[in-house]
Amino acid sequence: MTQHSGLSLGLGPGSVMGVSDWTTLTQEDFNIFGKVTRDEDPMYTDPDWCAAHGPFPTTISFGFFTLALLTGFSHQASPWPEGAYAINYGFDRIRFLAPVPVNSRVRGHFTFLGAEPREDGSFLSRMEVTVEIEGVDKPALVAEWLGLVFPPEAQAR
Repeated sequence: MTQHSGLSLGLGPGSVMGVSDWTTLTQEDFNIFGKVTRDEDPMYTDPDWCAAHGPFPTTISFGFFTLALLTGFSHQASPWPEGAYAINYGFDRIRFLAPVPVNSRVRGHFTFLGAEPREDGSFLSRMEVTVEIEGVDKPALVAEWLGLVFPPEAQAR
């Protein structure tokens, strides 16, 4: 069990934090992400191009789109103590292991790796995150995600 400033996560290293719901990644999702990021590469946004020229027979998810889903997945799967607030600190490792074809269902699997207290009363948490593709043995993504967690007593007032 990890404790910090009277705040308990109730988890030890290697404990599963949770698994998000399955979500379907549509062509509309890919097109919107491409437009917002100004990267409208046909491998992600043009099914006809993919069928004729692409390395895959259909469009696939942008790796960064799959990565961006982690925040939403974490809200579904990773409980934090009441009143605590977490912010993204970055990643120590990200690997995109398998392409995610359009209309695939994916979900996030979160494992607690540990937490280190910081002088300001917050702590640096580490999670392993795996994005699974339904029906596929190889994950889409595996990452070690870092977050700064601020218990109520460490939050600026």
